[in-house]
Amino acid sequence: MAIAVKADAGIARMVMIKRRILSLKNLKINNKIYIMKKYIFILLAVVFLGIASCSPFQVKSDYSATANFANYKTYLLRTDDLKLNDLDKDRVLNELSKQLQAKALTSGQNPDLIINVKASHKKVQDITTSYGGGWGWGRPWGWGGGFGMGNTWTNNYNSGTIVIDIIDAKTQKLVWQGAGSGISVDSPRSKQKQIPQVVAEIMANYPPQKGK
Repeated sequence: MAIAVKADAGIARMVMIKRRILSLKNLKINNKIYIMKKYIFILLAVVFLGIASCSPFQVKSDYSATANFANYKTYLLRTDDLKLNDLDKDRVLNELSKQLQAKALTSGQNPDLIINVKASHKKVQDITTSYGGGWGWGRPWGWGGGFGMGNTWTNNYNSGTIVIDIIDAKTQKLVWQGAGSGISVDSPRSKQKQIPQVVAEIMANYPPQKGK
């Protein structure tokens, strides 16, 4: 009878040990799944941020290395060269005023800066060709893969550019210039969204960080 009791106790211990081992294995598996999910989430976040930060515009700027931008506090806008319809002009000037205000610059009749805004557009032609698989004419000096039949699409559109010149009012010299292009001027809906965006991206470079 005592032997049977000991045997049952031994079996019970073995069962408990197996359960603990199984529990530890499940814990390790769950930890691995959690870590994998965490890494996947981080990777997706990085990819999303990379896509979100990719701008459709080409923005550039230049500045005078001798200008003291900290001394500039007031400005006067000139729009004589801003040849746009009233809707687009308002979009440019409203966003520009917003950006200047955010940089602690105020409008005044005796300004430190004169800000001249210009706009232009040019016709752009995109040509896309896709080739089907298969063999066509090979290389003239031997065997080789060639091109199959190809399809070509041509897309013509107008691309808009905004240029912002900032001039020292005392010296009448250009001290900063920013430009942004890639506005889809043929689409009213695109212009409504893109004009403020490109103005904001241009002004993100003002005041310049010297050395960059």
